[in-house]
Amino acid sequence: MPESPFRFRLEGRSGRARAGTFATPHGSIHTPAFMPVGTHGAVKALTPDQVRATGAEIVLANTYHLALRPGEGIVEKLGGLHAFMCWDGPILTDSGGFQVFSLPTAEISDRGVRFRNEVDGSELELTPERSIEIQNALGADVIMAFDECTPYPASESLARTGVRRTLSWIDRCVSAHGRADDQALFGIVQGSTYPHLRESCAQALVALDLPGYAIGGVSVGEGHELLCRVTDHCAPLLPEHKPRYLMGVGLPEDLLAAIGYGMDLFDCVIPTRYARSASVFTSRGRIRLSNRRFRRDAYPIDPSCGCATCRGGFSRAYLHHLFAANEVLSAILASVHNVHFYQQLVRDARAAVLANDFEGFRSRFLADYAAGPRAGGSEGAARGRKRA
Repeated sequence: MPESPFRFRLEGRSGRARAGTFATPHGSIHTPAFMPVGTHGAVKALTPDQVRATGAEIVLANTYHLALRPGEGIVEKLGGLHAFMCWDGPILTDSGGFQVFSLPTAEISDRGVRFRNEVDGSELELTPERSIEIQNALGADVIMAFDECTPYPASESLARTGVRRTLSWIDRCVSAHGRADDQALFGIVQGSTYPHLRESCAQALVALDLPGYAIGGVSVGEGHELLCRVTDHCAPLLPEHKPRYLMGVGLPEDLLAAIGYGMDLFDCVIPTRYARSASVFTSRGRIRLSNRRFRRDAYPIDPSCGCATCRGGFSRAYLHHLFAANEVLSAILASVHNVHFYQQLVRDARAAVLANDFEGFRSRFLADYAAGPRAGGSEGAARGRKRA
């Protein structure tokens, strides 16, 4: 029997935080790792080369949206998602469940979910088998099981039903999976904020010996404190020798908390979504470039940043102008910076784990992040520098 192309190797620990390498058919991912989200097969406002330049090793695409448009059949005929996106690194596709459960017309049953096609209005059904069929055709390296993503807040009864369906559906996903030799199927732990439901779900999934595991239902409005409580409880329930993925998370403080609990993989739309509204991350907190105080600011977004935007000489004043003029370049330059910021954050976290100093790194980062922008980056300081 040939050796699996999927291997996870732990390389260091610092407390519960982990550093490892996850090998896939399209390359290795150094963890902890953040996956930029390319919902429709593209990370918004960025080319694949720009995404690579930020240091990203894996991207995420969405099963539901790609099935609606252009259709998985077209993607498959054109060589699969890697060729279609011109991305030769690892790709993860989610199951589509989160999207269909969010639709106001969705009808959920033990069979699956019926919903209206948002493109042409036709009635469609997404089942565990159909989700896996689409993902097999798309050809991502990592695919996600079809699960019931329980909303927050949820009664214990509703959360229990979600766990029951999730465990029933994972068996159907495993049976339907036709590319286990080159696609790793991850199971998803559900159970809302109920520890005993999370435990029972995790135990049943771990018994299946899947290539990896995810914690779902922690970015549905529960807030940072509950996110931490659930992740803290669930992470030790997952195998140490398999990758652990926290779905849909999140802000820098969320990522660092989750890394500290022992999670490896993360994704979120925040870096690019915030960038398009002029909100950018810096080592001293978040700033909004559309604010009038940046109109004459000659400094880069973050003087300590090594991204192409900050190194390229693009000033806060120029970006302020681009956003005011509604220029497409504003979203591109801000997205380059934000995605790079997230990649640098997980790279620094990984280095701290390997140096057995993760808690020290996290404390220093959060202290600086909460301190706010340095005076040297203000409009007044920029004017003062010009006078000098």
